[in-house]
Amino acid sequence: MGKLVLYGLDPSPPVRACKLTLDALNLQYEYKLVNLLAGENKTKEFKLKNPQHTVPMLENEGRYIWESHAICAYLVRKYAKDDALYPKDFFKRAVVDQRMHFESAVLFQNCIRNIALPLFYRDETQVPRSKIDAIYEAYAFLEAFLGVELYLCGAGITIADFSVVSSVSSLVGLAPIESTSYPGLSAWLSRMTGRQNYQTINGNGAQMLIDMFNAKITKIV
Repeated sequence: MGKLVLYGLDPSPPVRACKLTLDALNLQYEYKLVNLLAGENKTKEFKLKNPQHTVPMLENEGRYIWESHAICAYLVRKYAKDDALYPKDFFKRAVVDQRMHFESAVLFQNCIRNIALPLFYRDETQVPRSKIDAIYEAYAFLEAFLGVELYLCGAGITIADFSVVSSVSSLVGLAPIESTSYPGLSAWLSRMTGRQNYQTINGNGAQMLIDMFNAKITKIV
């Protein structure tokens, strides 16, 4: 197996999704920190590896992959002993893909990034109430996805759960999840946070992002 190198920073939900997948596969890897706020992702060297200059980025056997969902799927296909985390069955895989597209477009882009960019790159300090409402709308969809299942795609955990929990755990500081309103989502989150190594791999980084939000936000308007 060629050496695996993951580029990223812990507050980033997509980076943490990759770390959760690497851990589930018991893969050894080197972790290289990239300070986005300092522009370390925009150096000539980094852009040659990844023209989008985003994190996470995975280096494997002299080749580079970016975008967390692509990385997680690649890792399972290449290194997993079975297909439990990313099923080969066409329908089951489509469900996993749908959940991950939801995480990318709704949870990360519409909820996290839509709040983070004005705060960290335009120095705004107020967040419109509509952006918090959007988080709760996303929670309602997740509640429906879960239904009576233990995990987002059924009885077993998949890379969709790793992807979604990386974002949800980063949003609870802005929009707490009440068990009375979202019983399935609340139980799922408890199930995920109870996994071995969860706090080190995802929980601490999620709290970093929550703290960064809290340090910038002065008011919800």
